[in-house]
Amino acid sequence: MKLYSIITAGLLVLLISSCEKDVFTQLPVERTDLSDIFNPKDKEGVLIDEYLTGIYAQLPRGFNRIDNNLLDAGTDDALSGGISVTGVDKFKTGQWGPSDLPENPWVASYSAIRRVNVLLENIGKSGIPQLKKETISYQARALRSIFYFELVKRWGGVPLIGDKVFTINDNLQLPRNQRNECVDYILSECEFLKDKLSPTLAANELGRVSRGAIMALKSRLLLYEASPLYNPSNTIAKWEAAAKAADDLIKLNSYSLEANFGTMFTTRSNKEFILAYQQADNTSIESLNEPPGYKRAGQGTTNPTQNLVDAFPMLNGKAINEVGSGYSAADPYKNRDPRFYLTIFHNGFSWLGSPIETFVGGKNNTQIGIGSGTKTGYYMRKFMTTSGTAASFSNATHNFPIFRYAELLLNYAEAQNEVLASPDASVYKVINDIRKRGGSTGVFAVGSLDKDQMRALIRNERRIELAFEEHRFWDIRRWKMAENVLNGTLKGMKIVKNADLTLTYDPNVAVQTVTFDPAKMYLYPVPYVEIQKNSALVQNQGWN
Repeated sequence: MKLYSIITAGLLVLLISSCEKDVFTQLPVERTDLSDIFNPKDKEGVLIDEYLTGIYAQLPRGFNRIDNNLLDAGTDDALSGGISVTGVDKFKTGQWGPSDLPENPWVASYSAIRRVNVLLENIGKSGIPQLKKETISYQARALRSIFYFELVKRWGGVPLIGDKVFTINDNLQLPRNQRNECVDYILSECEFLKDKLSPTLAANELGRVSRGAIMALKSRLLLYEASPLYNPSNTIAKWEAAAKAADDLIKLNSYSLEANFGTMFTTRSNKEFILAYQQADNTSIESLNEPPGYKRAGQGTTNPTQNLVDAFPMLNGKAINEVGSGYSAADPYKNRDPRFYLTIFHNGFSWLGSPIETFVGGKNNTQIGIGSGTKTGYYMRKFMTTSGTAASFSNATHNFPIFRYAELLLNYAEAQNEVLASPDASVYKVINDIRKRGGSTGVFAVGSLDKDQMRALIRNERRIELAFEEHRFWDIRRWKMAENVLNGTLKGMKIVKNADLTLTYDPNVAVQTVTFDPAKMYLYPVPYVEIQKNSALVQNQGWN
């Protein structure tokens, strides 16, 4: 951005502005001086608003953001439909390292943190009212906390730079802070800001950080801290803190579950989204992920695995391998949890007025595993609209949910279950409410599950309820189970249409060999280029 032409290009990453284009807006390209933005004579602060919007543009934007692939394609839930191994596939094939990170928000995150610090340093010089100065400063600090969380969940301890805005004369050989120091810093910011940020937002503030958003960040961070990866001794106090953080947000009574699981993802404003990445209406989700074979020329980029499909229970709430579920291997998509049909395109699914054909040779699966068909027998359905025509897509709302209420409920249920000897009524209520909202007819009676059974159920609910929302990637790490689910082979479905028009299903087709080294892969390696710039950085274990 030209605003940052004042920064010397040779500085370390802490001084480098992101080369990514802001989605929300670009600052006026003719303005390069901070005094223009933070002008004492400017009482309206239009340029300050645009500057803040540029910081918001660096929030996690989800969807097909990694070379047009979802982060979930780096888990056991999906494959990239690309012809060759894509970047995100490398997370599962062991082909990633310090010089080849499939996604690397190190530079972008520190760029955004610097923008926040520039704003905090200069906003006092502006002519806007004091209340607006405080409101903008609090929002910027909340955004900075989110950016630090994005760094910490990938790399562990990272350099904390406080409010400092570095110059070319500063010492930029900065060591990494300990992970607990970073966590404490984020939590202290959350604690301060929860009483400063507005509990409600006006219609024209949609997409801004509210009190609920910073409380949601605290909830997620404390849940991660309580999880096996970071809490190997299973300190119950950590689970208690996580449960309380989620419960505090629930008790705000500012959010609730949307009645319709499907349409909330294509509705810009709803009562379930606590914070969503705002972008102009577009067709990208449909064009990238819709099954090929239609006139609209969808690319079928995201191919869910049979592993994920099998995680969806039946309509009656029972797992497919559970006695009394009613599951039939000869008709595997009948009477499934309704969220399944809103998440996965499967053979026979009606779309654009005709059934999808993912059987071998079907119109939506002409060359399985070659790139113009599905590698797994499935395509992603979630987030898509049915708008448009058979020949063309129509712009629609696609705002990625950074925090939504269902996650907070599941955060609470998971933590509360770990605190207690056996799950109480509040834990059952979360599971039953989320399932009923999704359309399931099956509910669990209080006392019907022990602690271990409830833990497994909650983990599975997170998997299906939050599918493709960038949770599975981090959940299997914090639960320290990535070494189990990402070693071996992932499964797909092969369907053969017989001469008598019946179908034969084989749900055990190996579609990808995956490998995960627990000695090093629970954290990202520090990018090689950053260590070259900053000799004080120490590489994460196993990545030297």
